Amino acid sequence: ATVCPSCHYHQYPRVQPCMITAIIKTTADKPQILLAHHLRATDSKMYTVLAGFVEVGESLEQCVHREVMEEVGLSVSNLRYFGSQPWPFPANLMLGAHGAALTEAITLDPAELQDALWISREELLQVFSGRHARIKPPRKGAIAELLMRNWLADRPT
Repeated sequence: ATVCPSCHYHQYPRVQPCMITAIIKTTADKPQILLAHHLRATDSKMYTVLAGFVEVGESLEQCVHREVMEEVGLSVSNLRYFGSQPWPFPANLMLGAHGAALTEAITLDPAELQDALWISREELLQVFSGRHARIKPPRKGAIAELLMRNWLADRPT
């Protein structure tokens, strides 16, 4: 809360939730993670996991299903909470999750994304080591990076 030094009125700013989700496609031999290149990152090579704002009257799970369907046309299941991170742009709380893709064909929303693709653990290792020619990771310490590294390490949530 912020407190007025004169009258001691307490103001409690609103915090708006956002979801950020690592979508995993599991195959018998090679699981893959979905990464997207957002229009707002046009000048960079940064790819990240999908995120979106929770709408009024929507649960966190409904937000993930809606955002993933809108941005890449995929159905997901098995959502598992990962963690959270404050995101002060302007007053959001990012809630992270992992989810399993029920479908794999990407239908890109060109109003939101420039590109989206499935990549393997081996390719993601190249991204984090700086050896991937096309893709750069999200900034260090961001919940997107933590979600990606968690999957890379294959740690259950």
